[in-house]
Amino acid sequence: MQPFFKKIFFYVLFVVAAKANAQQQIDTLQKGKKLDVLFAERMNIRKIDSGGQFISYAGNVRLKQGKTLFNADSIVLNEKENTIEAFGKVHINDADSVQTYADYLKYIGNIKKAYLKKNVKLTDGKGILTTNDLEYDLNTKIGTYLNGGKVVNGKTVLTSKEGYYYGETRDIYFKNKVVLIDPGYKINTDTLLYNTYSNVANFVTTTKIVTNDRKIKTKDGYYDLKNKKAYFGKRPEIEDSTSILKANEMNFDDSTGISIFKGDVVYKGKDPSGGYDLITNRLETNSKKSSFIATETPILLIKQGRDSVFIRADTLKSAKLSDFLKNRKVPNLRDSMTGKNAFVTAQAKDTANDKYFEAHAHVRIFSDSLQAIGDSLFYTLQDSVFRLFKNPVVWAQENQINGDTIYLFMENRKPQRIKVFENAMAINLVGKGYYNQLAGKTLNAFFVDGKINYMRCKGNPAQSIYYGVDDKGKFFGVNKAGADLIDMYFSDNKPDRVVFRNKLEGTTYPMGQVNHNELKLRGFKWLVEKRPKSKFEILTN
Repeated sequence: MQPFFKKIFFYVLFVVAAKANAQQQIDTLQKGKKLDVLFAERMNIRKIDSGGQFISYAGNVRLKQGKTLFNADSIVLNEKENTIEAFGKVHINDADSVQTYADYLKYIGNIKKAYLKKNVKLTDGKGILTTNDLEYDLNTKIGTYLNGGKVVNGKTVLTSKEGYYYGETRDIYFKNKVVLIDPGYKINTDTLLYNTYSNVANFVTTTKIVTNDRKIKTKDGYYDLKNKKAYFGKRPEIEDSTSILKANEMNFDDSTGISIFKGDVVYKGKDPSGGYDLITNRLETNSKKSSFIATETPILLIKQGRDSVFIRADTLKSAKLSDFLKNRKVPNLRDSMTGKNAFVTAQAKDTANDKYFEAHAHVRIFSDSLQAIGDSLFYTLQDSVFRLFKNPVVWAQENQINGDTIYLFMENRKPQRIKVFENAMAINLVGKGYYNQLAGKTLNAFFVDGKINYMRCKGNPAQSIYYGVDDKGKFFGVNKAGADLIDMYFSDNKPDRVVFRNKLEGTTYPMGQVNHNELKLRGFKWLVEKRPKSKFEILTN
């Protein structure tokens, strides 16, 4: 056989084999796709010009294709095209996995695709989908509606203009004006993926979630309606009647009340003249206890009009003061003379102030009126007293006050009083290397219009170093003295005169006859380098 004819021969064999294989594939494909009538009360046959025929069945008609069963009041079967039209009480049982109902059905058997109209209902045993127009592919188990539909899953109701149901995974992909209503929640979005078995809703675009008392906006995340857990990403926002909270990520567990916020967390209260704001990188809240713990460079802003207080620490905590008082005692510093804990009675009248704050490690405070540092802090909205512990230091204008423990009283958004316990010392820089000093066991500093008016120091004895100034503002001498009680009065933020009460002992030295560098009381430390310089330093460092 010549090479040319040999090639033609093998080509012909290849084409014949290919056609035979294709026909075998078609036969295999068609096998099991024939629509078989199982029962009908009446039948009517009508021939058509193309050689085929229509067969009409009526009265409780039942058909079968593979594992799929069809029921209807009446059915028209085209045997040649392997299609049916069904009318009245249409029911498709897709291998017991998906049940579909409608008033009308057009079904193409060769590709196993159903077109249902009027009162359409699809259920997978969990959720129920209702619409007026549905395309359902029995091969892929995908249902599609484009003219509005509703899914009911227990107490959860979802509606949208478009929807795509995936029977294999029980997912429903909702698009265009999506609304999810669950007891306590309403969700509005343009795109949502929902699973009828897990009851998990996934968000992929701008979404608004509304509860009884809060609104959530997010562009990414999920909500587990069954377990009451949620995750939101891409900088979501929560707003209620009192505050707005933003973060890069949010995790909620409504069953426990615990929520975790991560990344540039900003909590902002809506009352510009009171309350507080919070900035942190990580915030954990407990809604059932009205508490929070903030870590990773947290900053608390206690709003007091123009002279707000900025607080920074390694850790910030807050909860209800009424709960705190159940386990620990907090002296009422505003009403200590009555012997009563006025916190309890006051809380019944003003629940808005039923809150305390704790700060731990590297505490720094800044306001226009004063600045402070310490190892830990306790503050309540009820009495507006900052309690600073472990070597705290407070600065007011040119004055430094330090001791083992300091209480800072605020009134009408300004400092009212400072009380220092143990190793109390006040230092005032009056010139290069010149320091007025006051030291004792306890010290009280009183303010007028945010400025120190006078100090009272007690000790065994209390001690002072005071630089005298003449009418021309020049130093004429320095006095070092001790007494049971020392009062130091101020003018223009500077010590103006000193009064010694009981057991005075002291000496006044001319300026040139004393070593000023050695003229320091025990425990003297000028700590100006640790003083917070501005609110921007608090925010950025």
